Amino acid sequence: MIYSAGMLGMSIIHSFGAGILTPSDSSAQDIKIESHDLHVTINNGFSKVKVTQTFFNPNPNTQEAIYSFPIPEGASLSEMTITSGDKMLTGEVVRKEKGRKIYEEEKSQGNDAGLSEKNGYQRYEFYVANIASNAITTCSFTYYQSLKIDTGIARFLYPLEEGGTDEAAQSFWYQNDVVEKNLSITVEIKSAWPIENVRTPGINSDIQKTSEGNYTLTFNSNGGSLNNDFLLYYKLQDNLPGRVEVIPYKESVDKTGSFMMLVTPGVDLKPITNGQDYIFVVDVSGSMVGKIKTVAEGINRSIEKMNSNDRFRVITFNNKATEITKGWVNATPENIQYANEAISLIQAVNGTNLFAGVEKGLKSIDSDRTTSYILITDAVANTGVVSPKHFQRLLEDYDIRFFGFLVGNGSNWPLMKVLSETTGGFYANVSNGDDIIGQILTAKNKVTHQAMHDVSVKINGVRTFDLSQSNFGQIFYGEQFVLYGKYSKAGEANLKIKMKISGVEQEYTTTFNFPEVDTDNPEIERLWAMNKIESIQKDQMLGKHSESEVTEAITDIGINYQLVTDETSMIVLSDEQFNQYGIERKNKKRSKKEHKAQAIKRSQATQNYRVDKLKPAFNHSAPNFGGGSFNPISLIGIFFIIAISRINKRKN
Repeated sequence: MIYSAGMLGMSIIHSFGAGILTPSDSSAQDIKIESHDLHVTINNGFSKVKVTQTFFNPNPNTQEAIYSFPIPEGASLSEMTITSGDKMLTGEVVRKEKGRKIYEEEKSQGNDAGLSEKNGYQRYEFYVANIASNAITTCSFTYYQSLKIDTGIARFLYPLEEGGTDEAAQSFWYQNDVVEKNLSITVEIKSAWPIENVRTPGINSDIQKTSEGNYTLTFNSNGGSLNNDFLLYYKLQDNLPGRVEVIPYKESVDKTGSFMMLVTPGVDLKPITNGQDYIFVVDVSGSMVGKIKTVAEGINRSIEKMNSNDRFRVITFNNKATEITKGWVNATPENIQYANEAISLIQAVNGTNLFAGVEKGLKSIDSDRTTSYILITDAVANTGVVSPKHFQRLLEDYDIRFFGFLVGNGSNWPLMKVLSETTGGFYANVSNGDDIIGQILTAKNKVTHQAMHDVSVKINGVRTFDLSQSNFGQIFYGEQFVLYGKYSKAGEANLKIKMKISGVEQEYTTTFNFPEVDTDNPEIERLWAMNKIESIQKDQMLGKHSESEVTEAITDIGINYQLVTDETSMIVLSDEQFNQYGIERKNKKRSKKEHKAQAIKRSQATQNYRVDKLKPAFNHSAPNFGGGSFNPISLIGIFFIIAISRINKRKN
């Protein structure tokens, strides 16, 4: 959340959250953030996020501003502009080394220029050269991000806090996250499905319903700090149908189309009534300082709520892994008391040997019992085995219900994604701003209910290719899954979704049409491209591609679809400068198409992209938030302790 100075009453700076970076030994005065404006448009399956900031240079000479911003998972940074006086500069994506070279040349010559680079999975860095003395410069950037629904709840996160864990960088840079004058947020929600409620925890925003499924949210403050995440939730009405939605984009008859498919299963998943096994694997490395006490309290609360026929194990890890429970124990009063006493002695120290913790948690799994494996960590492995392919080899033969919870914006989500996809599991990011109750109720039925296994999607009748994936492993209660792809020509497509529930094969089918032309959502191309890049990077992590192959593939996709990646950057120049360097204006053309389509959509009613209305793929309604029979189980405690620990960190 973003708090005004008066609301928060104090400010805690977390290195490499959002803010201006200045070398720690610099004698210059800080570049000031005069204003910060966040404008979000949520339209069905994805969101457009535009951030506009004004910087002021109080120094007697020109200065460079370096702004750091944590990267939201799946975000595709697509635009950057700089306005100084009556001059506007715009951005084009080029090879990373080329962008850096041009920027340094223009900066050294005293010219206006900007640059955006991606620093791994952790953060974007925006450079603005030669801000004049006592002058105001405005910088804006735009990114797109997919938005999934879970048990009828949409969650939007604008990350500001804790964007990195690079200790060397933290010792070099000083960060200023103070907004001097105006801090504002505007969110427009356009949903094809009726919305029951909208919530922004932690801020007193003005929420207005403009029509069915459409809301506008505004927040304004006289100054504040960019040191806490902003979260927004909205809840769809209950008893909406299980459904298939397809958002296409095809510019013309002779061009390839792109699509995003969102599947919200309406499948009857029964509660698990037999005794379950629960494995808690908890990060107790130095990065968890300040959280361990509440982690321990939460685990204790969890096991106290288990049934007597449930069993549990508790493993902690830092430089090495330790099993507190010494094997499986039944949830009897005696075992619970012993575990409570042992867990209460946990201390957070040393490095993060994630592999050792994960490996120890897999010992002695009983194939005859349902096993829920709960991992709590930031996943920043820095000791022992760190290669993702070794994690994959370790996990691929185990039949477990994997639930991973990532703490903080600097968490290593690419590695957690490998763990999750290898096991067919589920993972979620946890922010300071998350609602405790919301986290509990969204997740509880994933543990207590059956899951869909060996889920696969097949499309016939129309040639589709470059699919993000067609096999999804396990899909848990309330989960929506997303498929990106390309198609060559229009026509009727036959969709077949297969899965197993408790070993019994199930099949769900429908038909729909891919359009010859549909220009409403050109952003789908960038979202497809970003998803493709993440897939390539994951395969590289697992040793499936050489470094040179990945470099060229990501560079080509980044330039063709104008995305800032690990191999590309966005150089921001004037029209004359672009002509001077012979840089083609691909992003200018692409952005123009997107802006035109967005203007048209703003003036129209929200479109419903459900394609299986006439021939429903599912016979049941989509799962509701908090639906199913309530059974307090261990995961509730996990959500509780994560959320409480983050709140305590804010207070301390």
